[in-house]
Amino acid sequence: MILINLLPHREAARKRRRETFQVVMVLSALGGLAIAGLIYLWFQAQITEQQDRNNLLRSEIKVLEGQIKEIATIEEEITALQARQKAVEDLQADRNLPVHLLGELVTQLPDGVYVTSLKQTDEIVAMQGMAQSNERVSEMLRNLSDNTPWFSKPELVEIVAANVALTPRDQRRVASFNLKFRLTRSASKAEADKAAVQPAKK
Repeated sequence: MILINLLPHREAARKRRRETFQVVMVLSALGGLAIAGLIYLWFQAQITEQQDRNNLLRSEIKVLEGQIKEIATIEEEITALQARQKAVEDLQADRNLPVHLLGELVTQLPDGVYVTSLKQTDEIVAMQGMAQSNERVSEMLRNLSDNTPWFSKPELVEIVAANVALTPRDQRRVASFNLKFRLTRSASKAEADKAAVQPAKK
């Protein structure tokens, strides 16, 4: 006996393929959404981790900025203390300079020279006086330049001929000079260092 299928089998097959395709599409969409969700969660985790690192770096940077400010403050204090120390050292050195100035002038002025005016401005000393001759003035300049560590850079500003009356009848021809030189603080410091070393040796 021959069986004849009169049902629309092509339509049924087409319907099954369509349903299978729809199921596959739905499953693919769900799979894609799941994968996208996983990727999104992974990126979010990475972003959160990076934000935590950034926050840690910001907090460390704030700590370092505070330390830098503290170091800057300490450096300013050190600079101020060094300035005070230098001021004290300069005062100690300057305290003895007038003594050395007068002592050295007595030693370095040749015979026949006497001082009429002496003025100190900072480290520059202006001196006026009389000399028996120009040669005495030259000798004095050499002494001030070469024979003492306390004076440097002597400079003759002016020298003129003048008359000095020793008595109403006795008048002498002299050289009136005006010069300036520099006091040397380094000599005072070297002497202070030497004085500090000598007791230590004893």
